[in-house]
Amino acid sequence: MILSNISVPLLGLVDTAVIGHLSEAHFLAGIALGSGSISLLFWLASFLRMSATGVLAQSYGAKNWSRLQQQLLASLLIAWTFSILLILLSPCLLDGIKALSNASPDVFAQAKSYFEIRIFSAPAAMTNLVLLGLMLGMQYGKGPFYLLLFTNITNIILDVLFVIGFGWQVAGAAWASVIADYTALLVAIVLIKKQLAQHQVHWRWLLPNKAQFLALLSLNRDIFIRSLLLQLCFSFMTFYGARLGETTLAVNAVLLNFLMLVSFALDGIAYAAEAKVGQAKGEGSEAKVKIWVNLSLFWGALFALLYSLVFAVFGLSIVKLLTNIPEVISASKVYLFWLILLPLLAMWCFIFDGIFVGLTRAQDMRNSMFFSAIFGFMVPIWLTLEYENHGLWFAMSCFMLLRGVTLAYRYRQIQRQGLLLQ
Repeated sequence: MILSNISVPLLGLVDTAVIGHLSEAHFLAGIALGSGSISLLFWLASFLRMSATGVLAQSYGAKNWSRLQQQLLASLLIAWTFSILLILLSPCLLDGIKALSNASPDVFAQAKSYFEIRIFSAPAAMTNLVLLGLMLGMQYGKGPFYLLLFTNITNIILDVLFVIGFGWQVAGAAWASVIADYTALLVAIVLIKKQLAQHQVHWRWLLPNKAQFLALLSLNRDIFIRSLLLQLCFSFMTFYGARLGETTLAVNAVLLNFLMLVSFALDGIAYAAEAKVGQAKGEGSEAKVKIWVNLSLFWGALFALLYSLVFAVFGLSIVKLLTNIPEVISASKVYLFWLILLPLLAMWCFIFDGIFVGLTRAQDMRNSMFFSAIFGFMVPIWLTLEYENHGLWFAMSCFMLLRGVTLAYRYRQIQRQGLLLQ
């Protein structure tokens, strides 16, 4: 899962490099706006993978294949509904992007071209999220790696062919992504069929009962709200940073890449925790749940400490790799200590997110996010307005820490009350 995470940013870099070598800057700005908007929408749909992983891991642990197939079909129905809604609402979404971005006509024209093509990959992308959840739930960790690697390599090859070879410009990058998503779906189906065959499970289209479907819908709703609140906090950081000046905005854009680097390892461990904790709950083994929780926290702490040490020693060198603008490098030095602390502060929320997904306790995740967004993010920003960007990074640090603390506290409550398997 760590390797899978590392493969994802590669695609964005290739998209940028291919389009960035076209003649006009508005091509690059257009794909940045269009692909960024699509990425946000598809990222919000990550609730499909998270909910699927939790419920399917529990069914896998219980060896209840009928329930697994019912829950898989229910997850697919939700994914297809969500993707159709995105397509139907795409004209309204484009109007919103235009209003919020205030982009020039040339830039928006390119973004619109990309968005109108790429949005039709939504059914495949949403289905792939559910199938990734199934692979994780069935403890098939190599499956997502193979799938994401295949998707990214296909996309890169088609990017070069369509944009440079055929001269399709931004539309070529969009078509490359659409074709890659649908071919990845075929690969995912092949991989899953092999997994089911190994367990001697014969696929049947089993409709979920009403109670199952409503429970899954509720789970997806709570994880979606949690993801939306998280994205709003990160978006606020970007927009508020823009108010503090061009240099501050550039500094924050560079430093947020450090958080992305941290997420490679910690999200990988969290995904493994989702699968292992879910399986243990499905098996009805509280002892195994505790073992996987402790192991996940151990590896999370180890990687967090490693990241903090690397950032302390090589932080400025990493900044210089990301930018050669003197004022941005100079300003980054002032805020770098926040990034040295952040892995240790944020580790808990990454790992406990995975644990709570495995336990399918999305309501607790939602409540933690509400509390942390208000008291860990908005209140600290209000209290530290005079410190400007330091206040912003202080708020982000408080937000990440409070998410972990509230989830850890809730986990201890659940454990003491003997509710881990409920």
